Amino acid sequence: MNALVTGGAGFIGSHVADALLEKGYHVEIVDNLLTGQRENIPDKAVFHEIDIRDEKLDEVFKKGNFDVVFHLAAQMDIKNSVLNPAFDADANILGGINLLQAMKRNNVNKITFSSSCAVYGEQVSFPAAEDHQNFPDSPYGIGKLAFEKYLYFYHKEFGLNYTALRYANIYGPRQRGDGEGGVVAIFFRQLFSNKEAYIFGDGNQTRDLTYVGDVVRANILSIDSDKCGTFNVSTGKETTINTLYNMIREIVGSNQDRLHKPPREGETMRSVLDNSAITKALNWQPQVDIKTGLKNTADYFTQKVSV
Repeated sequence: MNALVTGGAGFIGSHVADALLEKGYHVEIVDNLLTGQRENIPDKAVFHEIDIRDEKLDEVFKKGNFDVVFHLAAQMDIKNSVLNPAFDADANILGGINLLQAMKRNNVNKITFSSSCAVYGEQVSFPAAEDHQNFPDSPYGIGKLAFEKYLYFYHKEFGLNYTALRYANIYGPRQRGDGEGGVVAIFFRQLFSNKEAYIFGDGNQTRDLTYVGDVVRANILSIDSDKCGTFNVSTGKETTINTLYNMIREIVGSNQDRLHKPPREGETMRSVLDNSAITKALNWQPQVDIKTGLKNTADYFTQKVSV
């Protein structure tokens, strides 16, 4: 079978590409390398350095004869989405529509989309199920929700088979350790480099920290599912940022005390997602506990620092 992975040079996308290759798929990757890294691209994958908004995308589809698309390409910086909502919408909504139109023109009828817990905004119930109210507090979250609606439209109008996976806070090897990366990668990068590590606010805000390998399994399981819909991908457990910092500090062997900055405006205080729907529909459950996941991530950053 032939699979296209958009954003396949990125953190999660490259792991999805690896897993597909291991299953014997022919894998092609589309990535503009704006945030993705060439070193993440598997050697056996065919790589196209183009943007999903580019008209050349249609040429990739004409030659690729794809059976399934995994759509992970995105403008994923929430702060940047607030500063430049038009750019965010252009990349995440219009780029997504360009992808869907290319699929439609070339008779590709299966897509798995990487959505986000950002569609919920500040939660009012815990953990949040898929029917939780949607009041995203960033253009990034709005864009993810809007594209979910487009998937539903293409399903009703053209019979598109889709799975939208709403990720909790994903961490693991290859995650960027700069300001656009997740908090786990940021803490590892700072502590391994002996730089001051800051926590915004009092550190009691919680996150549902889910290991990238578990997310990849959810993507792979979606291939054979004919159940169109939206599913949370999460552990269903909350971890405070203070607890996370202490766990990472212990793994790194750092004695650096927690330093705090004023809270960031609009930051979600509690985030935890109900994963019972995907467990029932795809027989998926998280398998990697946080201690194991953080140790795997530490091994990756140790190698990066030593290079």
